[in-house]
Amino acid sequence: MRLILITLLAFGLATAVGLGATWITATRGTDLGTLTIGAWTARPRSGSADIDPYSRAAIARSGELPIGTGDGIAFLATTSDDKRPLDGRCDVVVSGVTPAARFWTLTLYDRKGHLVANSLQRYGFTSEEIVRNSDGSFVVNVAARARAGNWLPTGGIERYVLMLRLYDTPVGVATRTQRDAPMPSVATGECS
Repeated sequence: MRLILITLLAFGLATAVGLGATWITATRGTDLGTLTIGAWTARPRSGSADIDPYSRAAIARSGELPIGTGDGIAFLATTSDDKRPLDGRCDVVVSGVTPAARFWTLTLYDRKGHLVANSLQRYGFTSEEIVRNSDGSFVVNVAARARAGNWLPTGGIERYVLMLRLYDTPVGVATRTQRDAPMPSVATGECS
């Protein structure tokens, strides 16, 4: 009787650990095949047949439609370059250049993947509409209050995510460093 009880307890514990690990992996993802440059993180294999099973499960759970490998790549930033979480009550400056791409978008989302509501209905910028400096670089101010130039309103939410999608770009699985793909910097300024 004691052996049966210990066996059932072991099976129950193994089931709980297995299901718990699966749930955490499916909801938070893994770092398998992750490309990180500065504050930006991408999973280049997400839109390919070579995707790992954990990322496949996370995509199936979220319902997201990843960019295909031949079409482009999506980078996420949840922190600044100095690892401070992106806070909608603080000024954040995204500046610099993007890697070579035919077209790109920079979009602001909440942590659940929804566009951040704001009175201007401004949710992001594209490579065609952004105001650039004479050297081709740009500056985007992400802040709760209006700023001159390229401004993305945060609506004062506590945490958000920036997504930079590059379409028709050589950046992908073989990319490793900032030199291979010059990503814009993400700097946190003053908080209100």
